[in-house]
Formats: sequence, C-alpha cells, structure tokens
Amino acid sequence: MLALVIFPDKKWSGTVGIKLSSNNLLKSNHEIEALWNKYYPEYVYNASFLDDNINQFYLQEERLTLLYKVYAALAIFISCLGLYGLISFIVVQKTKEVGVRKVLGASVSSIVYLFSKEFTILIGVSFLIAAPVAWYVMNNWLQDFKYRISIGIGVFVIAIIFSVVIAWITVGYKSIKAAMANPVRSLRTE
Repeated sequence: MLALVIFPDKKWSGTVGIKLSSNNLLKSNHEIEALWNKYYPEYVYNASFLDDNINQFYLQEERLTLLYKVYAALAIFISCLGLYGLISFIVVQKTKEVGVRKVLGASVSSIVYLFSKEFTILIGVSFLIAAPVAWYVMNNWLQDFKYRISIGIGVFVIAIIFSVVIAWITVGYKSIKAAMANPVRSLRTE
C-alpha cells in the first residue's frame, strides 16, 4: 500500500516526503512517478532519497578533508626535508666536536642526544605556540555544525608525539651516521 498526499494548490506541491519500505524501491518509485505524471503532467518528476540529500551536504566537507590530508602530508614532507638539511649542516659544523667526544669515550647515544635535544626543544616551543591557535580555529569551525564534537587534549597529545617521532627519525638518521663515523678521519680532515 502506497500513501501519498497531493495538494490541489500547485504552489504547495513542489516537494513531497514519502516514507518507503526498502523491499521494492524501484516498483514504488515507478508507482509514485505514475501518480505524479497523472496529476501534474506539466512538471518534471524528480525523485531523490533523503540520505542522498544529506550526503550532498557533507560532500564539501569530504573534499576539504582530502585536501587537508594532502596538504598536511606535503607540509610534513617539506618540513622533514628542511630538518634533514639543517641537521646535515649542523653535523658538518660539529664534525670536529663529535670526533673529540668519540675519542674521549662518548657513546653513540650521547652524540645522538646532543643533536636531538635542540630539535626536541624547538618542537616543544613550536607546539606551545601552535596548539592554542589550532584549538581556536578548529573550535570555531566546529561551531557551524549542529551535531559536533569537542576537541579533547588527546588530539594534541597524539600530534606532539607524532611530530617528535618524525623529527627523531629525521634527525636520528644523520646523527647516527655522524656518531658512527671514524673519529680519526674527522679530526684529521679538520
């Protein structure tokens, strides 16, 4: 059984909402179209489902999400290149210092710590500056949604951990390479 309400005044008949059973949607759609064409042949029958309409509302958000992911990956890659270039420059400048430390008995981990601590402090300071700005911008963006979530501290903890791990991997590679180098060669070339 199909229930349909049709108003005699055509200005109120632009949109009709019908709850359908999902058993035979195609047959029900054809029956509704036949009724529409019988009473309103001059108007085009245009059927759409509510879930499709709701998905259209969030299509822009999905596109923005993809765009944010691509730009975030690109920013991380560029920052890693910059960090790698900076650590390479520092390692070249401190070649003699690393050689002296190794001759005096410094371990590989202490030399890696020497290079990593500066970058860890810089990442911490940059996080303290960026976190409130990010919270403010994201909180304002989420205010536009009817059903929204609040931004918890977990997001920021994951972000700082992720940032530090990426920096340690980038800095660690070059630091370990410098720490494993022969100290005699580094002292002889300086």
